[in-house]
Order: sequence, then structure tokens, then C-alpha cells
Amino acid sequence: MPKLSKRPHASAADGEPPVLIALRDVRKSYGGEDGAPATEVLRGVSLSITEGEFVAIMGASGSGKSTLMNILGCLDRPTSGEYLYAGQDIAHFSADQLAWLRREAFGFVFQNYHLIHTLDVLRNVEVPAIYAGGSVAEREARARALLTRLGLAQRMTHLPNELSGGQQQRVSIARALMNRGHLILADEPTGALDTRSGADVMDLLRGLADAGHTIILITHDREVAAQARRIVELRDGQVIADSGTAAPALLEATPALIDAARMEEGVSRTASAWADMREALMSAQRSLSVNRFRTLLTLLGIIIGVASVIVMLAIGTGTQAQVMAKLALFGAKRMYVIPGSDDPHAVGGTLTEADVDIVRRVPNVDDATPFLAGHVTLRAGNVDTATTIWSIPSRAARMMAWKVARGLFFTAADDHQLATVAVLGKRVSRRLYGEQDPIGQYMLINNVPFQVIGEMSERGMVTGDSNDDEAVLIPFSTGSRRVLGVTKLSAISIQLDDATKAAETEKRITDALTEAHHSRDFQTYNAVAAAKAEQETQQTLTMMMGLVAAISLLVGGIGVMNIMLMTVRERTREIGIRLATGARQRDIQRQFLSESVVVSLVGGVAGVVVGLIIGIVLIAVGTPVIFSVRAILGAFGCAVTTGLIFGIMPARKAARLDPVAALASE
Repeated sequence: MPKLSKRPHASAADGEPPVLIALRDVRKSYGGEDGAPATEVLRGVSLSITEGEFVAIMGASGSGKSTLMNILGCLDRPTSGEYLYAGQDIAHFSADQLAWLRREAFGFVFQNYHLIHTLDVLRNVEVPAIYAGGSVAEREARARALLTRLGLAQRMTHLPNELSGGQQQRVSIARALMNRGHLILADEPTGALDTRSGADVMDLLRGLADAGHTIILITHDREVAAQARRIVELRDGQVIADSGTAAPALLEATPALIDAARMEEGVSRTASAWADMREALMSAQRSLSVNRFRTLLTLLGIIIGVASVIVMLAIGTGTQAQVMAKLALFGAKRMYVIPGSDDPHAVGGTLTEADVDIVRRVPNVDDATPFLAGHVTLRAGNVDTATTIWSIPSRAARMMAWKVARGLFFTAADDHQLATVAVLGKRVSRRLYGEQDPIGQYMLINNVPFQVIGEMSERGMVTGDSNDDEAVLIPFSTGSRRVLGVTKLSAISIQLDDATKAAETEKRITDALTEAHHSRDFQTYNAVAAAKAEQETQQTLTMMMGLVAAISLLVGGIGVMNIMLMTVRERTREIGIRLATGARQRDIQRQFLSESVVVSLVGGVAGVVVGLIIGIVLIAVGTPVIFSVRAILGAFGCAVTTGLIFGIMPARKAARLDPVAALASE
């Protein structure tokens, strides 16, 4: 076996090595809850161990030696009595202070090795240094040096289950030495080994003792115990024999290990925030990759949730935009005045071109135009059809936001000259001319010849009791004087400057016309308010769709929590190992919380990709879809937040595990 170098030492001032551990009437009981009798395992153990001793604590199964080792290693607390380490009573140490002490002073060598099966040899040895806040380069260099000294240079990348029992125990010893702890606690270190491997491990322990380490060996084997320099025998929780053979007084006095300032610094010490997060994420990645299928199922819940939110909101936004586009054709800034009172007993009113001038002068009115509608008969060739005619001025085209598909719209000159020209809606054009180009063709409107100069694009809207695409549009003067023969208007169309002032403008129009008519023999219709109401309705529907999709995300979060709770249960022993090697509660909590966040991050990214792919497919089949960057970021952020929130409980549960119970779990 490779020899270990000795620690520098010198004689103590008084010729005796200092007392490192002192137990005074230590007792430990289990049970006693709900009226059940307590089981006393340790019954008043008093013991002193000086620095540099090689002590074997021997006893049969049930004698209390493992319980005593757990107390000596600060993995458990005595029920009563005092435990002094380097002269300090540790009874009032917090969990993090005990973790610091285990990390700084102790190294554990367990019978069953207690290596983390998901980490290779090198990473297993590095574990204590991770929690001490050492840099990656420093801890890797020391771990490699220790493994080389212990004859494992060729095994650093192997997993524990690829090693023999003796090799695993040497890895355990290297881990115990990682933070230069001067006290090694070895619990039945040869119990699971063959004779040769057991002899090799005992040679290592003797070498460590010769190098100045304090060794406490727990064993039931008298031959193994005989290789120590002092034997303490337990029976039924009491010391029945103590050879009292202490190590020679060759070591220097132990420095103040539990200085308050040093402890405070050690408890709070950690690596940089980036290094800390990097280590947590790497650990999470390694742990999650072990159970890939289960991780995939967990990811599936997050993916479905995120994709659902993105797709549902995209469809809702697309549908809303489609509806608002149709409303824009009708007039998003439009208002109308129609003749007649909303009082059924009032006298019917009329609207004239003079009223159009009154309305046009109202503040916030961009333009007002007369509108005259009637029913006519069209004839083109041998085709007759009844339809609706709109008599409007040429400038009304801008207000209607209705595009000409073919040809031209009539002009102000046409209106002034009472020109007999017409623009056809798409459906009436098909009825009269089929798929032929109607531009330049002639037709009769109530037996008056008209030339078709344009065809409107398909609108797909219904105004009143007729479809807009079946209307025929002619100049206002032509319609009122040559076709319909009336001057009373069907309505006044109004275009606003500022849609936000629609209600105020509507009141002013009402007041102006009431004053001119000396009565309110008309009605106003606020298309802006209708458009706003429709928009709010669509927004509500979109929000409802988003909430339904968010439920999927919530279910995914619950799935993360369940999986993490299961993971904590399965990895209880690993948690115990990490606690024994110096992990603080916040270290354990951060690790498991990081795993939850990693699942949510990966699931969130995959969900965004899946959502975008589904959206693109829907666009290809003609579904109105509009992606929102805010919705995508919101869904992704919610996924990460969900993982964080639902990962807290499993992480806290893991952090609060009792080290002894965790190490004993299967």
C-alpha cells in the first residue's frame, strides 16, 4: 500500500497531548412517544480521547457502539450528558454549525462505503470540498492526489458499482481526507471486505494514525480492535473496559478549532454565486439523467402546460384580431345617426343633407356623409335580380375602409354630374356576370342604364337586413335624384378623429340635432362602443382560454412536486451521505430546488418549441394565430416559477432529514 506522509508534530508544552473529545455521562434513548416506554441505548458513557490516538470501540451488536459513533461524529445528539469537542460543548450548536464541524474536523469511513452511486470516483471524493466552498480546480487537484496516493489513479472515472469492495473503501477513505480533517471515524471498515482487502484498509488506518490523525475505529471483531493502540469495550450501552493506552505525547497542541469567528465564517462560507449555481445545476443534471424516463414524464407535464398556454393565447389573439379587422371594415371610429325616435309613441323624424352639415361642425367629427339606401331591380342581359342600392358620396369610400378589387370607385365629379356609374358588391357581380369581368359592362337599375366601373372586394358583413356584398354603390346625387327620387336620408355616417372621445362626441351630436329639430326624432348608434365591447368580450374569451391552459401548467407543477418527493425518498441515503460530509441544510435545499428548476427550464424551453410548431401548423391550415412574445415569455416564466414553487416543499423536506436516519435508509 502507498505510504502516507506524517503531519508535522512537536511535543506539547506539558508533555501530554490535548484532550480532543470528552464525553460526560452521555445517555441516548429512543422512543417514548405516546406513552410507549423509551429504549435507552447508551447508559452514562464517560470517555476522553486525546489528539493522535488510535482508539477501537468494540462491542457486540446492540451494545451501542454505532450510536456512540454517530454522537462522536456529530450526526446525532445525546439525550443527556455533555459532549465536549476541543473544550467546547456542542449541545447548543445549530444544524449548520454541526455541519461545519463535520466538514472541518471529521472524516467518515462507513462499513457499506456510502458512496453516491450516480457520481464517479473523483466526484465522490470531491463532495466534502464542494460544501467547503473550494474552487473546482483546487478540489479536483486534491482529489486526484489522494486517489493516486491510495492506488486508484486508474479508477477515477469509474462508478462505485464498477469497483471492488476494497477499492470502494479506499475511495471512502480518500473522501474522509478530502478536507484535511484530523479525526477519522471508521465504522466497521472491514466488515464487508474479504481478508486481504480488510488487511489493506487496516494498513491505511494505521498509516493515517502514524501520520498524526486521530482514528476512532468501531468494530465487533476483537482481532481488528487489537490493531488499535487503545481498546474501549461497550456492553449494553456502558463502558466495561478501557485499555487506556494513549498515543505518545508527540503532537503539537490542537489549534482552536471552534473559535467563534472562525465558525461563523465557516458556516457562511460558500463558493461564488456562479460557482454555487453551476455546481447545483451540474448535480441536478447528473441526478435527473439517472431516471430519464421518469424525468421525461415530468417534463411532459410542463411541456403540455407551456405549449397549451402559448397556443391558446395565440389562437385567442388571432381570433380577436380577425374580429377586430372585420369591425374595422365596418368602422372602428364610426358613428351613425338614423331617423326615428326610440320612443314608439313619438312622431317619426327625418334627416336631410342640412343635418349632415350640422354634424360635420361638431368637435371631434372628422367627416360626416349622407347615406341613402333602397331596394332596386337590376338587369344585365337576360339576368334580373333584386338587391340593395347604396347612394353615397365618393368620400364615403375612405370611411367604409372597403377596398376596390377591380376597376375604380366613382369620383366627386361623378357625384356632381349625376353620373350613371355603379360599383358592384362581389356577390351581386357574380349573380349578374358570373366569373366574367364586369368592368365596362352596362346594366339597368330600375330601367335606368348604368355603366359598371368597379367591383368591391369580398367583405362578408351584413348591414341591417342585407349582405354588404350584394349591394350596388352609386353616387349620392344620382341615387337621390335619378333612381330613388327622395332626399330624406337613411342615415348619416360619421367618422371620428379620436375614438376615445366617442361618448362625449355622441352627446354633442345629439344636442346639436335636437336643437335643430326641436325634438329628438332621431337615434344615434355608437359603433365605437360596440367595437370596444366586442374587443373586451374577445379579450375575456382569450383570458379564459389562457386560464384553462394555465391549469395544465399547474398540473405539470404538481407533477414536478410529486416526482421530487419521490426522488427525495429514493435518495434519502445520498442526502445522509452529503449531510455527513458537511452539507448544510441550505446546500441540500438548493440542490433539490435546482433539480426542480432544471426540469422546469428544460420543460419550458421544450414547451415553447412545441407551442410554436403547433402554431405554425395551425397557420398552415388557415387558423387565425398570432404569437405574442409577452405570452411566450410569460408561459416560460410561469413554468420556471411553477418548478420553483412546487420544488420548495420537497427541497425543505430533504434539507430537514435526520443524518442518522437518512444514512440507515434503504
